[in-house]
Amino acid sequence: MICCGLLTSGKVPVPLKSVEVELEVRDHVATVVSTLNYENKEDKPLEAVFVFPMPGDAAVCHFSATIGQTQIVAEVKEKQKAREEYDDALSSGQQAFLLEESDQSPDIFSLSVGSLPPGESASIRLEYVTELAVQADEGLRFILPAVLNPRYHPQGSAGGSVQVTSVPASLVPYSLSFSARVSSPRPVSKVESNCPLDPLEYLNTEQSQATVKLAAGHKFDRDVELLIYYKDAHQPTAVVEAGQTSAKSGTLMGDPVVMLSLYPEFPQAVMSSLASCGEFVFLLDRSGSMQRDRIKSARDTLLLLLKSLPMGCFFNIYSFGSSHEHIFPKSVEYSQETMEEALKKVGEMEANLGGTEILRPLKDIYSHACIPNQPRQLFVFTDGAVGNTKEVINLVKKNSGSHRCFSFGIGEGPALLLSMGWPKKEEVTLSSSPALTGCNPK
Repeated sequence: MICCGLLTSGKVPVPLKSVEVELEVRDHVATVVSTLNYENKEDKPLEAVFVFPMPGDAAVCHFSATIGQTQIVAEVKEKQKAREEYDDALSSGQQAFLLEESDQSPDIFSLSVGSLPPGESASIRLEYVTELAVQADEGLRFILPAVLNPRYHPQGSAGGSVQVTSVPASLVPYSLSFSARVSSPRPVSKVESNCPLDPLEYLNTEQSQATVKLAAGHKFDRDVELLIYYKDAHQPTAVVEAGQTSAKSGTLMGDPVVMLSLYPEFPQAVMSSLASCGEFVFLLDRSGSMQRDRIKSARDTLLLLLKSLPMGCFFNIYSFGSSHEHIFPKSVEYSQETMEEALKKVGEMEANLGGTEILRPLKDIYSHACIPNQPRQLFVFTDGAVGNTKEVINLVKKNSGSHRCFSFGIGEGPALLLSMGWPKKEEVTLSSSPALTGCNPK
């Protein structure tokens, strides 16, 4: 099994000594700074590759690495030029990094570290910015992933250049330090987690600034999830950030910016009028990786949702693996009869359809015209170990004007995330540099 993180050219993990994560949340936006420390305990140099996960909607704003006394800081360059400079640096005995986004999956980056001398330590620092998702109970959700899962590559598609397999993080002898600082124009009411936390500490009398840390001894054998709650969550707020004094005036980083947060609360009368209409399409993963508890969990959830649909709406259920199936040729009106037919067929579904070919059933769904005055909503249930995420996301984006898409992850680390507002991400490449000057977020 191949661990994610810093790997040799032979896919052997370089020992990880420690992980330090600092999270700063300003209203609805989080800045994440991760520092990973490695050590080459071999008696020979290692040419290593660093593989790590990124949230699909994140923007990388800093990347640096230190090997011994040498620091390498990110520069954004054209892909081919960056690769040529990286090869030239290695051939001349210099140290250089090359960071590239996977062609198939925008949430996996691989970083060619170059030569790591024997006995030397490597410290990799990554900083990115991401918007926090709002939950149904008005909490803001942040996830620190523990592992990268293996990806399923559809037949005929090119696999990733780096094969990654997850291992239980509790088996890796490294320490984790995690702290969060939360600030907002509104008071912070509470911070919850699926992992033990030290008590929340307020930094001012208004309780609009607070810090919290992960309790000592956490094994990092699962994702760290934070839920942040503000008082008066629906009150509009604005946060002003001054421009960098070192940046040129009139540039993105040199000018001040304002972040306006609007989280509206709709009257109950409006929500009630929307509840009785709609086309609900469910897409269930029945690939081999969904066996046992996963398929049962997805099936139980789908059965519950079917019983909760409003009378008079339209619905259909698709399932997929290497092939795909549907219960009805097209969406049908929800009634006692159609509900009972669907419940029976869902109860018989097993994880017996092979691979994770999600692209073809999505194309089939989108080939059917939307029903007038019945807004389409698509719900995807999958463990998401998909290699062709870009194709899937682009297809959903192409059809984003006609429907809304929601994904439900099943298992330890679903890789496939579908979002209607998926941002375009630039490629980031790295080379040797004494400093990072005028680097705009990408």
